[in-house]
Amino acid sequence: MTANLEQSRPAEILLAEDNEDDVLLTREGFKMAGLPVNLHNVKNGVDCLSYLRRESPYEDAATPDLIILDLKMPVMGGREFLAEMIEDEKLRHLPVVVLTTAHDREEIMRLYRMRVNSYIRKPLHFDEFLRVIEQIGQYWFTVVALPTTEDAQRSGVIRG
Repeated sequence: MTANLEQSRPAEILLAEDNEDDVLLTREGFKMAGLPVNLHNVKNGVDCLSYLRRESPYEDAATPDLIILDLKMPVMGGREFLAEMIEDEKLRHLPVVVLTTAHDREEIMRLYRMRVNSYIRKPLHFDEFLRVIEQIGQYWFTVVALPTTEDAQRSGVIRG
């Protein structure tokens, strides 16, 4: 697959997105990129935290290599999720890409201060959306050096 992700497995991506059309487009974008990924979807920040903490019904959840986060979700939005995540020592190392329709300069700065790794505005057109997802995959899984699962386990960040 890539030199930067463990060769023996597909990338694990957690998509926190409540819009089913965007979930389908994201799946299609990674498929078009030719990158083997397991895309897991949760609909809100509460479920995202439960997934990451392997709480019911996510006890067997894979640790994601990347979280793609929408900001506007029901129950708990992306900002609230980030505030919880960065307080949790076992979660704060996970890379987060915000993918949202919002484009407020002050909000972007606040999110980077909350340790967001990338802020990407959702394109409105189908082809552009697919291209952005493909670029996210190419960048995060062929360019970026991510910690291995074994590294995270050794450091005590995740359990085996």
